[in-house]
Amino acid sequence: MPSTNGLIQTRNNLTSPNSPRANVVSALVFLVPLALGILITINTLSPVGAIVGVVLGLLLSQAPKIAKQWERAVVLRLGRYVGLRGPGLFWIIPFVDTVSTWVDQRVITTSFAAEETLTSDTVPVNVDAVLFWMVYDPEKAALEVQNYPQAVSWAAQTALRDIIGRTSLTDLLRGRERIEDELQKLIDERSNPWGVTVQSVEMRDVIIPAALQDAMSREAQAAREKQARIILGQAEVEIANSFEIAARSYRDNPTALHLRAMNMLYEGLKEKGALMLVPSSAVESMGMGGLLGAAALRQQRLTGSDETPE
Repeated sequence: MPSTNGLIQTRNNLTSPNSPRANVVSALVFLVPLALGILITINTLSPVGAIVGVVLGLLLSQAPKIAKQWERAVVLRLGRYVGLRGPGLFWIIPFVDTVSTWVDQRVITTSFAAEETLTSDTVPVNVDAVLFWMVYDPEKAALEVQNYPQAVSWAAQTALRDIIGRTSLTDLLRGRERIEDELQKLIDERSNPWGVTVQSVEMRDVIIPAALQDAMSREAQAAREKQARIILGQAEVEIANSFEIAARSYRDNPTALHLRAMNMLYEGLKEKGALMLVPSSAVESMGMGGLLGAAALRQQRLTGSDETPE
């Protein structure tokens, strides 16, 4: 069974829920109490003012938060959901409210794959695909599933394996659009309860075993050769029919046959050193003796021979 490490790679810049998010407003809120504390310390010559200013500044600096235009912040108050915040500046109560998740509502691309998966006709294939999806309900994405990007990736991979398992290799290679539509519908059904919608799925590559590729290549070559032989046979039939019609015409018109024979000799004499074979019956029936002698004489002159034709 192939390892699943590296089969799924979510290409996005999703912000980690627990990563620190410093902003200018938090810095200003921290500096104001600190500056007041330092002034009090200078006037009273006591470090209490500075200590109080630092503690108060650290406490207040946790209140302002800034969400980017494409982000929504999920706020929990004492562990209970109280709403979404953003985009822009918003405030929370330090140590009472927490931002559990920053939800990115842009279109996200996730590449996923199925390795050594058997088709319905038991052919192992490797399939690479790309999923385009987005979060339409940040509340569900944060509360209904633990890690929605990973859940979407796993749902896409299992759906791909399901589709491959009930599809033959021929349909997989020729009917990509239909398979992509089925895959999108299946992933969408699984991810909709999480507040996620799938926009499209695109299959990048389908890799089959090298031995099977060679067999398919030989099969295609044999099919092309068969078709070429069929076309050649049809051409022979058409040529035979044409000869039959010409023979009937020559039978009723000896002059036309004579002219045709002369044309054949002329065409043959155009090639230097050409050898022409004429049946004796044709010589007797069409009186071509004199014509053949002249043709032989011309052929001798073309080849530069001094021998006298018999």
